[in-house]
Amino acid sequence: MPQSVIFDTDPGQDDAVAILTALASPELDVLGIVTVAGNIPLSLTTRNALRLVELAGRLDVPVHPGCDRPLRGPLVTAEHVHGATGLDGPDLPEPNAGPQALHGVDFLIETVRANPPGTIRLLALGPLTNVALAFSKAPDVAARLQDIVLMGGAYFEVGNITPTAEFNLYVDPEAAAIVFASGARITVLPLDVTHQMRSTKARIAAFSALGNRSGTAVAAMLSFSEGFDLTKYGWDGAPLHDPCVTAFVLKPELFDGRSVNVEIETGSRLTRGMSVADFWGVTDRPKNAFWVRSGDADGFYELLVDRIGRLP
Repeated sequence: MPQSVIFDTDPGQDDAVAILTALASPELDVLGIVTVAGNIPLSLTTRNALRLVELAGRLDVPVHPGCDRPLRGPLVTAEHVHGATGLDGPDLPEPNAGPQALHGVDFLIETVRANPPGTIRLLALGPLTNVALAFSKAPDVAARLQDIVLMGGAYFEVGNITPTAEFNLYVDPEAAAIVFASGARITVLPLDVTHQMRSTKARIAAFSALGNRSGTAVAAMLSFSEGFDLTKYGWDGAPLHDPCVTAFVLKPELFDGRSVNVEIETGSRLTRGMSVADFWGVTDRPKNAFWVRSGDADGFYELLVDRIGRLP
């Protein structure tokens, strides 16, 4: 039986690869995509999600717009990385279909309640605003999920939007704090592992060599978005973040980590949005997340290329 999953996302090129990989995988039944403001404003994240389901030939997957701003404070976006559209790079057509009328938070609540407890996995690729609001409106939802697998945070690799904070959690740290305190089972794919998954020229070329429209689009996405990170880090390839979530769900054996306590800083001027992971167990705070520390980069890219190659 396929695993039932819902994406909560702010596409972004790396979100796009995560979603396309899932849509190509028979092990996963993607019940819907909920969009959130993050990498770019909500109107564009929703547009991009619609473009992705059309690219994959999966118009059966509904797209539900969610929250257009964080719980508190102004929205921080990342056009400097993803471009003005959030999916700069490929020449994707405008979507023919529109989004669903039901708000993404209500879709999350209704879908989780309509399915047996422990059967839905929530794959979160952006700020956690929608998830926190769903848990606040319907506290039973956290316990009904099988788990949350999210890309966000950092401990050993510190921050990528501030010296101490990773972008997704920095955009809405209040929401992240609610989610990590919810009691839901959580797996975290932080910068600590995503920085190991580098889209080198050879790995991008493998997508291009597939010869299908999805492979060509992924190669164009990664070629565009890596420019910022190559300059920033000086590595042989830019880190590919969000597809680690899909890869973990499909092949958890590619990754290693441990159960730890994670707290989110919401107050400090210097460390707002920081994910404080008690990786070495120096406190008695209860363990509330599985923190992924490392992964097999070659196996990761082999999986992505295989799945993208199955798409139109």
